[in-house]
Amino acid sequence: MSKLVPCMWFNGDAEEAAKFYVSLVPNSAITHVQHNVADNPSGKEGSVLVVEFTVAGQPLVALNGGMKVEYTHALSLMIHCDDQVQVDSVWNAFLANGGKEQQCGWIYDRYGVSWQVVPKVMFDFLSSPDKSAAARAMQAMMKMVKLDVEALRRAFEGKSAA
Repeated sequence: MSKLVPCMWFNGDAEEAAKFYVSLVPNSAITHVQHNVADNPSGKEGSVLVVEFTVAGQPLVALNGGMKVEYTHALSLMIHCDDQVQVDSVWNAFLANGGKEQQCGWIYDRYGVSWQVVPKVMFDFLSSPDKSAAARAMQAMMKMVKLDVEALRRAFEGKSAA
């Protein structure tokens, strides 16, 4: 059996969206563009139908479905960032391109797709055997919009904000 590959629905801007997404983080690329072979509800012959791409090595598909659909935050894509520099870079790219900030490291892109921009260390904090430290990190995260690695670390370690 092959991998599970999320397919994202767009209305004519699948290739534009895929190009933006692959610009966000390393190990990302467009791997295939399929054009319509005949006129159909998703577009004219020769227009882009499907874009296969990877973001941080994760395969994804963007489909021009022929009509506008709304995304919901019930399903999101999560980017695990190595450090604050990467969190800031990805976050700022979303904002500069029409993104809308949400609570706890969530952000909607200009297409309405919900993303979570999360430093990898957050998973270490939350899975710590020190439940009090994990709870402090979680409580700190719940007060944030964009996640702040050092503030999360201070909370985890029980240190007050500097």
